Amino acid sequence: MTTLGAVVTYICAWWVILFMALPWGNAPPENPEPGHATSAPEKPRMLLKLAITTVLAGVVTYGISLVIEAGWIELRPPTGAFD
Repeated sequence: MTTLGAVVTYICAWWVILFMALPWGNAPPENPEPGHATSAPEKPRMLLKLAITTVLAGVVTYGISLVIEAGWIELRPPTGAFD
């Protein structure tokens, strides 16, 4: 996998994992303050979710690069396939 391919894979994995991690542990407050959305989480813990997302995206990117380098998935056609 090229460096550019790894960066693109990491960014895509990071966003997908972030959207999966956002709802973890969210609970609306029992008594919301006036003017606040009733569905807004009481403690969103965004720094924790961003840290978990960053680590997991690195692991996923490394796993994808291992699969590609092992040859289990071919992303390019064989040489001479379209000659």
